[in-house]
Amino acid sequence: MKPVIGISADYSYEVVKHCLGDGYVASVRAAGGEVLILPPGDDEGTIARYLDICDGLILSGGGDLDPIFWGEQPSAGLGEICPRRDVFELALTRQALALDIPLLGICRGCQVINVAAGGSLLQDISSDLCHNQKAPRDYPFHAIFIEPETILARLIGQAEVRVNSFHHQALGKPGHGLLISARAADGMAEALESSAYNYLLGVQWHPETLRDRASHQIFSGLVQSAAGGRRK
Repeated sequence: MKPVIGISADYSYEVVKHCLGDGYVASVRAAGGEVLILPPGDDEGTIARYLDICDGLILSGGGDLDPIFWGEQPSAGLGEICPRRDVFELALTRQALALDIPLLGICRGCQVINVAAGGSLLQDISSDLCHNQKAPRDYPFHAIFIEPETILARLIGQAEVRVNSFHHQALGKPGHGLLISARAADGMAEALESSAYNYLLGVQWHPETLRDRASHQIFSGLVQSAAGGRRK
C-alpha cells in the first residue's frame, strides 16, 4: 500500500471554489505516495477523520495569514486573507504535530507551521533581494544557504541551491522547538524544521513546480517517513 499524503486545498470566497495546483499531486506520486486533497473543514471531527486516513500531510501555498493569530494588527502591506483556511490549517497542523504525522509546509504552509507552533511572521517584507519573482514558476530564481547537519542538508546534500520565490510574507520569530535551517542572501528565513518529530519541514519556495533532484528529495523524504508510520 502506498502511503496516503493529504494536501490542504486553497479556498476562494469570490468563486466559492476549492483548488490545488497539479504540481503537488504529481510530486507526491513521483515520490511513491498517493494523494488525498483536503478541503477546509468546519469542525474538529473533520480534521480527526482526515488525520485518521492520512499517513502524511502537505500544507500547500496560497495567500496571507491573518496576523491576529500571532497577536498583531494588520499592516498596510497585508495581502488577501482567507479566514476559513487559516482556522482550518492551524488546527490541522497542531493536531498533526500532537500525533507526530509527517508534515511538509510549502510557502504559506511553512508559515502556517511556524504560527501553529507559536511563532510569528513578517507581514510585508522589505529587502533589496527580490522574493516575488517575475519569471516562470519552474525557474530557480535566487540562492538559499542551508545550515549544515540539518534535515534539509541531509535531504538535498548541498550547502547552496537555487529556488523559485513567490512570497511577500516571511518567517519572523521561530515557533517553539523550530529551527531556521536555510536563509537567502539577505538573511531572510527560507526553511524551518524540527528533529523532535518524525518529519517536520517547511520551505518558503515551491519545490512542486521545480524539476531538480533537490525538490524531488523533499517530497521523497516526506513519503518515506509517512510509509514508516507514526513514531509517537
